[in-house]
Amino acid sequence: MESIADKLRFDPCELPADLQSLRQEVRAFLTNELQDYSVVKRSHSWEAYDAEFSAKLGEHGWLGMTLPKKYGGQGCSAFERYVVVEECLVAGAPTGFHWVADRQSGTLLTRYGNEAQKQEIIPKITAGKACFCIGMSEPNSGSDLASLRTKAERTENGWLVNGTKIWTSQAHRADYMIALFRSDPDPEKKHAGLSQFLIDLKKTEGITPRTIENLAGGKNFNEVSFVDVELPADALIGIEGEGWKQVTEELALERSGPERYLSCFYLLRELIDILKGCANPAILAKIGTQVAWATTLRTMSLSIASQLHAGENPTLAASVVKDLGCQFEQTLPGLAQELCDLEPTLEGYGVPYQQILGNLIQIAPSFSLRGGTPEIMRGIIAKGMGIR
Repeated sequence: MESIADKLRFDPCELPADLQSLRQEVRAFLTNELQDYSVVKRSHSWEAYDAEFSAKLGEHGWLGMTLPKKYGGQGCSAFERYVVVEECLVAGAPTGFHWVADRQSGTLLTRYGNEAQKQEIIPKITAGKACFCIGMSEPNSGSDLASLRTKAERTENGWLVNGTKIWTSQAHRADYMIALFRSDPDPEKKHAGLSQFLIDLKKTEGITPRTIENLAGGKNFNEVSFVDVELPADALIGIEGEGWKQVTEELALERSGPERYLSCFYLLRELIDILKGCANPAILAKIGTQVAWATTLRTMSLSIASQLHAGENPTLAASVVKDLGCQFEQTLPGLAQELCDLEPTLEGYGVPYQQILGNLIQIAPSFSLRGGTPEIMRGIIAKGMGIR
């Protein structure tokens, strides 16, 4: 039986030294491509959406890097991808178009998709030509994903779907959705009654996304309704009833990457620059604490990348990174206000630092929703450790 120490571990891991050339190549590319991007625009980081930029990354072979070469991937390790992702986040690159597809959807389809799905979809992902969204959360389900009620019923020609998803990022402009539906209504099969489906959002009728505007005026989140939606039989991903197993593997990819501690990177960098030369030991101690926290999160995240590279499924450890990373990112705007007299402003007013602070104060509360709320994460952690 697997012990808690086996499930929750962060073995030290260093990126291979030979990846420095890749890092420099990616950094030079980003310096050139983003030279006209303001620091305020960059502070939107991986939520910013630019299909042309994603296609350029695809041209360089920097999307779907871990996917098989026969489908257009590079067959690289998780470490090569980590370098590219890290550089994009640090530069504030607009990665929203390809983010979900590159991070998890391509890997999921490679593991569980049928051959037709792999041949048709994965080359689009690696080329930066496919935008994906994730259909998991639902209204009234609270923190219990397995309680979802959107039904997929078998028909003569495939599946009939009815229900609603919520907090679905980019659903209003995505090409595809990978959704988790209840394929067996038996109440005794809470987890075993779930299955995953691949949905072509551009060709499938009966699906209506409604954008949810956040405090900053952004419209990335959506509520998505399914009314008598007909899916073909081969829309099923993997085996019917195996959706819960598949989705937990997918969430390990979603919750452990560098985006869990670099979303507010531009604010931290600008804050350090403004406080340069400060001799106040209390301020220096607080900045040092944040830098140490970020360094620790990177070490933990790299450890999980190593486990994923080894074919493991570090779901519990990934939940810890997600929870701690969210705390770190949501703490930064308040700390910035405490340490610097410059007030937050709206975009177009004040110096760039003030605009970045104003932007992140508004959007940081949404970080809790991305990949699961703190309550969800702590419940998973407690259960995994046997204390719940």
